[in-house]
Amino acid sequence: MQTLPQIKQAYEGKIRFVFRNFPVHGQPAVKAAEAALCADDQGKFWEYQDLLFAHQSALDAASLKSYAAQLGLDTATFDQCLDEGEKTAEVQKDAQDARSYGVTGTPAFFINGRLVSGAQSFSVFQRAIDAALTGGASGTPIPTVPSSSG
Repeated sequence: MQTLPQIKQAYEGKIRFVFRNFPVHGQPAVKAAEAALCADDQGKFWEYQDLLFAHQSALDAASLKSYAAQLGLDTATFDQCLDEGEKTAEVQKDAQDARSYGVTGTPAFFINGRLVSGAQSFSVFQRAIDAALTGGASGTPIPTVPSSSG
């Protein structure tokens, strides 16, 4: 089982996820991040994000638009958002913020302001989350934004 579903199941109702963008693999990753935010405008951020991770080698514009259609999004609205770069500034700001927090790669996670870097096992997250929930872990709080949260 992947780590994220385990975390969601074990800590349902106790934690909140906030997703921020840090595209590190060139322009296709930037457009994919923008596309996920366009999907978020229609309430399908997490579902769209799942499709992106399942199809990491297909991030061209046609594929990004086909994922929106697969999810039943209003494709005209989605396509306009993506084509006009409506989310470019938000993705750039997220990346700038990530660098200022010391993020150098992906995935990167913050649990109560403490960085957990890289793909880690459930037990690593469990220790960090349990410590945060009991007040045993603290770090510099990382500002969050309400968009793309679930």
